[in-house]
Amino acid sequence: MSNKKIIMTKKPIGVPEESNFKLIDEGSIDLKANEVRLQTLWLSLDPYMRGAMNRIREGETMVGELIGKVVESKSEIISEGAIVLSKAGWQTSPIVNENDIKIVDPRISPLSLALGAIGMPGLTAYFGLTKIGDPKPGETVVVSAGSGAVGSVVGQISKKIGCKVVGIAGSDKKVEYMTSELGFDHGINYKNSDWTENLSKSTESGVDIYFDNVGGIISDEVIDRINENARVLICGQISQYNNSGVELGPRNLKQFLFKRAKLEGFMVYTYEDQYKEGLDFLINMLDQNELKFKETVIEEIENAPHAFSKLFTGENFGKLVIKVHD
Repeated sequence: MSNKKIIMTKKPIGVPEESNFKLIDEGSIDLKANEVRLQTLWLSLDPYMRGAMNRIREGETMVGELIGKVVESKSEIISEGAIVLSKAGWQTSPIVNENDIKIVDPRISPLSLALGAIGMPGLTAYFGLTKIGDPKPGETVVVSAGSGAVGSVVGQISKKIGCKVVGIAGSDKKVEYMTSELGFDHGINYKNSDWTENLSKSTESGVDIYFDNVGGIISDEVIDRINENARVLICGQISQYNNSGVELGPRNLKQFLFKRAKLEGFMVYTYEDQYKEGLDFLINMLDQNELKFKETVIEEIENAPHAFSKLFTGENFGKLVIKVHD
């Protein structure tokens, strides 16, 4: 089985363009002991990949997580036909070691959710919010990129716990989605000229938890409104990923001093040994119709470079996935 993969040909300056990528066909390679060949079904596109482009070398395969079906196996522990998660990147038929894949939880349906609301983004929301944010009923939670793959789950878990939720996004359509479909108490379009006034009105009693996915000016405004003993979680900084220079700030760290608040960054993989707890929680929410999700599905891996740029222009809505094979 021939494998197509997309490599990074040149490090981007600013928002990645299609010219930063190249599709190559490396033909078919024989398996070695303890390896399996996958047929990629779904490929995840996520903002963190932009940062990864600064770390990988030109000519290397683009990083990313995929769902694949084992079509050939020289492993004694992974059988043909198994549906697995792999971090093999942007490839159609990667060969991976048996120790570098995980069986997809069979309770997850539709399957693409293993890359979204019940996958890495959903687990990021669950562990960040519950382990670091430690929300309590009646507290106010603000989440930036609130309509996105992570933020939408943060808001829904917060509502389940009994919190007031304020979501920030970049269009009126996304605001409507957060309030009407996800059940957020307030939605704010940061592209509107009066967005800071709306933020103040929505957080009259202050902010107890801020789940930060974007950084920049949005975070400056929210941090100025934190309460005593507030918890600010740094999950992503998408506003910074394409900057050509270092942006000044934040300059309001005094709020953490005066309010005795906590600021903590985290990576979901820190909680890898607890994933079952998160999966059980999220799957139960889905079964109880308490977890809603939205996906943007793009067909064919050849379209991944063009689709990837949508993550940074505001065009994407919900979780962005590439459907590679039925």
